[in-house]
Amino acid sequence: MGWKMWSLKKSIWVFHVNTGACNNCDIEIVNCLTPKYDIERFGIKLVGSPRHADALLVTGVVTRQAAPRLKEIYRQTSKPCVVFTIGACACDTGIFHNGYHVIGPVDKIIREEDPNAIIAYVPGCPPKPEAMISGVVKALSAI
Repeated sequence: MGWKMWSLKKSIWVFHVNTGACNNCDIEIVNCLTPKYDIERFGIKLVGSPRHADALLVTGVVTRQAAPRLKEIYRQTSKPCVVFTIGACACDTGIFHNGYHVIGPVDKIIREEDPNAIIAYVPGCPPKPEAMISGVVKALSAI
């Protein structure tokens, strides 16, 4: 496990999961990929499959329909997997806390699957690209 933690510090491949977001956070994530912010200079790369990912970038509250899918995606990632909760909704259900379709924030669902999961929070509605980059880099340096 030690070698895996070391490898996460150098280059991290991220899979993006939308579990019920309004798309504001998703737009800011796409903004991180533009030449202005260029997250690839930190070794962070968005990948198309959770099987290739070292981390999950999760946006939105977890809806009843998305919860089993989030668990399955988490199961498919290599372990240890860092889960980044992006935005107020993913961190603590935000303005949707009383929604009929909401079953909880991301950490609640992930902890049901793996009590020892590594979860990092980037709050905001939506968080700016600078905040997301800072949060990911700080979390990776703390590992």
